[in-house]
Amino acid sequence: MRAARLSSIVTRMDRIDTTAFDRFEAAGWDVRAACYDRFFVGLTGRVVEPLLDAAGITAGQAVADVGSGPGHVAAACAARGADVTGVDVAAEMVALARRRHPGIRFERADAQRLPFAAGTMDAVVGNFVILHIGHPETAAGEAARVLRPGGRLALSTWDTPDRCRLVGVLVDAVREVGAVAAPDIPDGPPFFRFADEGEFTRLLTGAGFTGVQVRTVAFEHPMADSAELWRGLMEGTVRSRALVLSQPEGVQARIRSVFERLASAYATPHGLALPVSAKIASGVRP
Repeated sequence: MRAARLSSIVTRMDRIDTTAFDRFEAAGWDVRAACYDRFFVGLTGRVVEPLLDAAGITAGQAVADVGSGPGHVAAACAARGADVTGVDVAAEMVALARRRHPGIRFERADAQRLPFAAGTMDAVVGNFVILHIGHPETAAGEAARVLRPGGRLALSTWDTPDRCRLVGVLVDAVREVGAVAAPDIPDGPPFFRFADEGEFTRLLTGAGFTGVQVRTVAFEHPMADSAELWRGLMEGTVRSRALVLSQPEGVQARIRSVFERLASAYATPHGLALPVSAKIASGVRP
């Protein structure tokens, strides 16, 4: 069963047009930067400190924050006294980060072609960036290239939809309705590939990292209601938004109906309390 599943992952990876996917992601985040900031930073920010702990971020270190988005991870690195540079493929994300954090360097760059000389970084961190990269192995290799011996890489990703219900409710609604992406939306790597700890470990060991560890960070995240959750997922994502909005209106309505039913399972007297789970993988460059 496991061998068949991993074979399916490899097959899907082989047929992905990574260039088309990377362009799709970059263009999408240029448009969705402010929306992502409003909805997701309060959520992804809860994983930042465990991520920095896994990377061993301390004062005086040279750190690259890859896929820096609005800059909240870089700001947390700077708060620890690190000399951090944030990079993001989306120009609007870089502009937003520079406005939010004018004392920190941010550059437009691809995680698969980092703008740093070999062996110049003490740590590389990436908060939920790995699922937005066409060829994750290339990005892991780039992290290894720019790290000094003994430097650390730490990456985070969402757990499986059954454990991370904040994103899983929409995933399950789309699956129940049987919706598929429109032909003009490029295939990307399996979104939950690295929720599998074995896959996440292999990503880092394949790039030469040693002492690889994967830990789980889990918590409940409050939301006013299902309408807020739907709006955040539709406005603050790229792949999920495109998949849903590419459907005929009737299919979109069915997805929304199932979404509401599934979200109601997490209702409390004060709104929704959605289980969230993330994986953090870390390793050392020998």
